[in-house]
Amino acid sequence: MPLELKINDRKAKIEVLQQNGSAYHVKIDGKEYHLDVMQVESSVYSVLYKGQSVNLEMIEGDNPNQYKVNTRTDHFSVDVIDPVTRYKTSQSNGLKSNDQIIESPMPGRIVKILVEEGDLIEEGQTALIVSAMKMESEYKAPISGIVSKIHVSEGDTIDGGVPLVEIDPHTK
Repeated sequence: MPLELKINDRKAKIEVLQQNGSAYHVKIDGKEYHLDVMQVESSVYSVLYKGQSVNLEMIEGDNPNQYKVNTRTDHFSVDVIDPVTRYKTSQSNGLKSNDQIIESPMPGRIVKILVEEGDLIEEGQTALIVSAMKMESEYKAPISGIVSKIHVSEGDTIDGGVPLVEIDPHTK
């Protein structure tokens, strides 16, 4: 399953296509690479690509899946955004977002849609139910407004990060 990395201000999608020992065949933003990755000491890794070696020191950050990565000449802040992290982040931030779009942070299946286009929806009201990772989750409106667009149907299989429902805010 692909991961998303936030490296400083850049986001990259990474997928391990194949692994055999220390040899990795990966796809990064659609481009494939063959790497040799070895842990050389605690939290230090050597990455070999086309005969060039780069040592990476990975220091755990304050939050899960967050790292400070140092090379000989540079340093980066890296957040690993896997489906579980994306889900937990959306659940903890869900109702206080100013976003007008409800989206699923991970792949899943649309179980039930509880609104129709043109409906009035209140902040915190459940708009749809998605089944992901053997759990059903309610996706609630982040704002009050009018349901302007529903991008999915019941039974649809969805990817993470895609818009499900759009809401136009109340205008008073």
